[in-house]
Amino acid sequence: MSHLDDFLSLLCGRFDNARQLEELKQAGGPALPLAEHVNTVCNDRIAGLPADFPGKFVLEESYYTTDGKTHASPHLFLFTEEGEAVKLTSYQLPKSPDGSPVSYETLPPMRWENLEVSGKFTPALYTLHDGVWEGGSVSMFSPVLKFTLYERFSREALEVTETMEVNGKRTFGYDVPIVYRRKAARG
Repeated sequence: MSHLDDFLSLLCGRFDNARQLEELKQAGGPALPLAEHVNTVCNDRIAGLPADFPGKFVLEESYYTTDGKTHASPHLFLFTEEGEAVKLTSYQLPKSPDGSPVSYETLPPMRWENLEVSGKFTPALYTLHDGVWEGGSVSMFSPVLKFTLYERFSREALEVTETMEVNGKRTFGYDVPIVYRRKAARG
C-alpha cells in the first residue's frame, strides 16, 4: 500500500466528535460544537484528469452545530505523495447551482483544466511517526489574518486544531483539538 493510500484510508469516511463532547461534558471541560466530517475521494467527479494522475482529490464536508444551528463548510483538497510525506493542496470549490454548500451528492461537474489552487492556503505536509500522520501549515489569508492548521490522523481518531488570528488575537479556535472518531456504517 502506498503512503497516499494508507493516509487516505485513515482520512476518508464519516466522522464526528460526539464521544469527545460526552467526555468533556462529564469532565467539565470546554464547550465545543458538535462537528462532523465526511471525507470522500472525488476524482470520479473531475472530467479530464490524466489517466496516470498521481493524486487524489477529496471533498471534505464539515458540519458544525452550535445552539441547534448547523453550518456547512465544504472544501476541495488534493493529496499527493511528496517522498515519504503526503501533501495537501487546497483548491477553489465550485459553487452549487443554487449557491448552497456542496456535498458529494450535489458536487457540480468539474473539469481538470478549470480547477484553481487556492492562493491563500499554504499547502500542508504530513509525515508518518509511529503509525500517526502529523502535519499542518500556517497561512496568511490577509496581511492581518493568520490561519494555523495542525492535524494528527491515526486508526483511532482524526485530531484537528484550527485557529484564526487577527493582528495576533485569536478570533476562532479552541484550546483543545476537535477529536473525530469514525462513525459506524449504517446497515
